[in-house]
Amino acid sequence: MTRSERLAEQLDWYWRKNLRPRLDGLTDEEYFWEPVRDCWSIRPRGTSAAPTAEGSGEWTLDHASPDLVPTPAPVTTIAWRLAHIIVSCLGYRVGWYFGGQDVDSRTFPYAGTADEALKQLDEMYGRWNAGVRRLSDADLDDPPAVGPERFPMENRVLHVNRELIHHGAEISLLRDLYRRQDGAVPHRI
Repeated sequence: MTRSERLAEQLDWYWRKNLRPRLDGLTDEEYFWEPVRDCWSIRPRGTSAAPTAEGSGEWTLDHASPDLVPTPAPVTTIAWRLAHIIVSCLGYRVGWYFGGQDVDSRTFPYAGTADEALKQLDEMYGRWNAGVRRLSDADLDDPPAVGPERFPMENRVLHVNRELIHHGAEISLLRDLYRRQDGAVPHRI
């Protein structure tokens, strides 16, 4: 197995065994569920209360530049987290490193349904995984020729793997919490 195949397999194993199966059956109600007040999410155009609403379609992403993010930072919904994975974790880098259409958070058509978001996720993940598998050892050792990041490509691949694993775990936890909304009072010691 080549280095690029090992890097791709690290994430693909997680994708096939953990994350993607945990997303099966995601409903629109779960997708948009706000576990606390003032969450950031994907919203119909013109309804966001966030400092910025990004996106080109009927749905926009609640957003703020780093200096305008509220403190503490808002809790984000499954919809927001999936959009972050699709656009920021995968989309930018697929465009920069593997060609094809560039993805930009300001012009991306964010998904207004769980099914649509999962289709976007599957497509972007497939493009990422195929691109990583095509990398040579020399490609992995060198910084990418395009994009703002000047670390070796292997570092970039490991960074994306880490991002998907950690955001996937957050989404999985939100699904667990959504399913366990039973109004029970927590046990206190």
